[in-house]
Amino acid sequence: MAQLEGKSRELKLLVDHREDLVGERTRIQNRLLWHLHELEPGFEVAASGLLRAVVLAEVRRRLERHTGVVAEIAVDLVGRLTELTTSAKRLQSRIESLAGELAPSLLSLPGCAGLSAAKLVAETADVNRFHSSAAFAMHNGTAPIPVWSGNHERHRLNRGGNRQLNVALHRIAVTQIRLGGEARVYVNRRMSLGNTKTEAIRALRRQISDEVYRRLRRDSSERLTAPNAVAA
Repeated sequence: MAQLEGKSRELKLLVDHREDLVGERTRIQNRLLWHLHELEPGFEVAASGLLRAVVLAEVRRRLERHTGVVAEIAVDLVGRLTELTTSAKRLQSRIESLAGELAPSLLSLPGCAGLSAAKLVAETADVNRFHSSAAFAMHNGTAPIPVWSGNHERHRLNRGGNRQLNVALHRIAVTQIRLGGEARVYVNRRMSLGNTKTEAIRALRRQISDEVYRRLRRDSSERLTAPNAVAA
């Protein structure tokens, strides 16, 4: 089993903690929306809107016009949402700073923002334990699995591997396609050759896996050879 040490372990702990807070925040958003529907049935607000200070201020103002237990609970939820959002933002800033220190090459990959880079570093748990990009792809689930039918070799989707890594790679792929450039050209070319869009994105995700592997190896090597190198 892979073991994280030093700053890499700190990064994973911070990423996991932020995800726990975001999960708790999502549950509170849903509960608050339910209470708002009862207290202010004509007031429409999206769950994502409850992450904005100006929207929460308006919600609090409306709740102050009500009395009773439901209103009291809703006001408490507004306060908790504010706290969780502040904590999540503070953690994100710290995570992105640490990711920039551990994986600058990875952060320069188009479509790979700070949180995605941090997730990749944390879940890979030392890229040097993989002897090749193919081994890394098998670990993260982007390597298709060969299946023989008669004398013909076909491939099926690999549903195993580290799903956290797979999701991060998919996020980068979708972002790259949205940004245009080589990723969109590649997907369009695959589709012109008969791939479905899903198949084309899957192929792009494998290419991104290989590039992530190379960049993680580069970052690891540069850390180890840097003056005053510290444990990653």
